[in-house]
Amino acid sequence: MPPSHSVTAQATNEDTVVESNLPEQVQQELTEFLRSRRAEADDLDPAFQAAVVELAGFVLGGGKRIRPTFAWWGWRAAGGGAEGREAVAMLRAASALELLQACALVHDDLIDGSDTRRGGPTVHRRFEQVHRESGFAGDGEQFGMAAAVLLGDLALSWADDMLHGAGIPPAALARALRPWRAMRTEVLAGQYLDVLGQVRGDETPQAALRICQLKSASYTVQRPLELGAEVAGASPEALEALRRFGSDIGVAFQLRDDLLGVFGDPGVTGKPAGDDLREGKRTVLIAEAAATAREKGDQEALDLLHGVLGDPDLDEQRVEQAREVLTRLGAVAAVEERITDLTASALHALHGADLAEPAASRLAELAVAVTDRTR
Repeated sequence: MPPSHSVTAQATNEDTVVESNLPEQVQQELTEFLRSRRAEADDLDPAFQAAVVELAGFVLGGGKRIRPTFAWWGWRAAGGGAEGREAVAMLRAASALELLQACALVHDDLIDGSDTRRGGPTVHRRFEQVHRESGFAGDGEQFGMAAAVLLGDLALSWADDMLHGAGIPPAALARALRPWRAMRTEVLAGQYLDVLGQVRGDETPQAALRICQLKSASYTVQRPLELGAEVAGASPEALEALRRFGSDIGVAFQLRDDLLGVFGDPGVTGKPAGDDLREGKRTVLIAEAAATAREKGDQEALDLLHGVLGDPDLDEQRVEQAREVLTRLGAVAAVEERITDLTASALHALHGADLAEPAASRLAELAVAVTDRTR
C-alpha cells in the first residue's frame, strides 16, 4: 500500500476543506495520488508507466465528481466537520470513489463498444491508436481491449489503496467498508444484468429499473452518502434517511442520464447523439415505450425501436425517428414523471430527518442539480 498523503499538502488550507470548491479539491487529491503511482510504475517499467499516464489522463481529464461530493455531504450530514485531520482524510477517502468510477467507465465503454467519452477517444480506442501508430504486430483491436481491461482493473485496485491509505481512523474505516464493499459488488451485478438483458432482449420496465438501481443508483448516490455518514459515525436514523434519499435520487439521476443518452446534445454530453440506441441499452425509457407500443398494438413503432437498438451504423435520421416514437408513445413524459416523483420522495426523506446543516440544505440543492441537467 502506498504511503498516505501529507495531511496538509493537498487541497486544503490549514486542514480546512473548502466546501465551495469540492470538485477542484478532489482533483488535487487525485492528482497527487496518481503522481505517486506513476513514479512507482516507472520503477517497474517505462512502458507500463506510459500506460499509467494514459489512465491518469482519463481520470483527471473530466467528470463532475458527483460521487465524492455526495460522500463528503454524507460525512457532514452525520456531524463530520470541515476542519482538522479527519476532514482531510474524509476528502481523500471520498476522492477514491473517482478511481472506482474510472474502472466502471473504462469497462463499460469496452463492453458497449463506445468510441468516445468526454469528447475524446475511449481507453480501448486510444490503445488501438497506440498500436496502429507504433506499428505493433497483431490485432490492434484486441490490444486495445486487453489494455482497457487491465487499466480498469488497476483503477479498481488503486481505489482500494487510496481508501485504505486516506488516514481514516481504524474504527471509522471498518464502518466505511460496509457500503464500499456493497457498492463494488452491486455495480458489477448491475453491469452483468445489463449485458444479460441485452442478449435476452428483456424490455420489461421492472428489469430496466433493477439494472438502474444496481448499476447506477447504488454507486452514484446511495453508497457514497452512506460511506461518508459511516465514517462520521452516523446514527441508525440518519443512515436510513440518507439511504432512502440516496436510492431515490440515484435512480432519478440515471433516468435523466437515459434521456440524455437519446436526446442529449453531443456538444454538451461528449458522446454522439443516440449512442445509447447504438449500444442497444434496454433502459427504462425504452422499456416504457415498448410496453406502451404493445398495449396499443403499434407494431410499426415496436419494429422501429427494435431496428435501431444495437445498430452501430445508426444515422441521425433514424435517431430522430426513434426520438419521435419515444415522445409519441409517452415514454419521455413517463420518465420525466418518474424523475419528478423520485426527487419529491427523496426530498421528503431528507426533510424528515435530523441532519446537520449546511449538509441538509446542500443535499437538497444537489438533488435538483443532478436530476435537472444537460450532461
